[in-house]
Amino acid sequence: MVPTHSLNAYRQSGKQTSVHPVKLIHMAYTRVLSLLDCAKDGIRQHDPKMRGENLSKAIALISELNASIEQGDDGEVAAFLRGLYQAILDELGKVSVNEDIQVIDQAQVYIIKLKEIWENTAMKEHGFDCNEDVSSHVSRPPEQEEENMYAKVSVSI
Repeated sequence: MVPTHSLNAYRQSGKQTSVHPVKLIHMAYTRVLSLLDCAKDGIRQHDPKMRGENLSKAIALISELNASIEQGDDGEVAAFLRGLYQAILDELGKVSVNEDIQVIDQAQVYIIKLKEIWENTAMKEHGFDCNEDVSSHVSRPPEQEEENMYAKVSVSI
């Protein structure tokens, strides 16, 4: 027999995953930018824990974005995105060792551009309003972060 609180938690989790896939990708881009800012702060403050935790979460989210590209899509856009995501992942993986903030800055430039393209195409096509400035990515993570947000990003684009 399943305890009532476990059953309610399961039902509630189903409701929380009802975010539209297009909005979820947008949220992932926004979150990656915030995590990369925090990783840079960790480097500047000589805080390896802050750097490592935020960098690893950003890498996990970018990996999910990469995995969200529809399998079997061999089109030019899909191939470009796979290559770009993989290049970003390869370079960010080195930051734990070399603490090169410029690598993070360059990754952010690419993510900002992808986010902007997403806002001007998919978001508009699905009726989402994107009034936020894409350069305002310097936000910090919310106090109560949804730890497994990156686990919910696997959707086909």
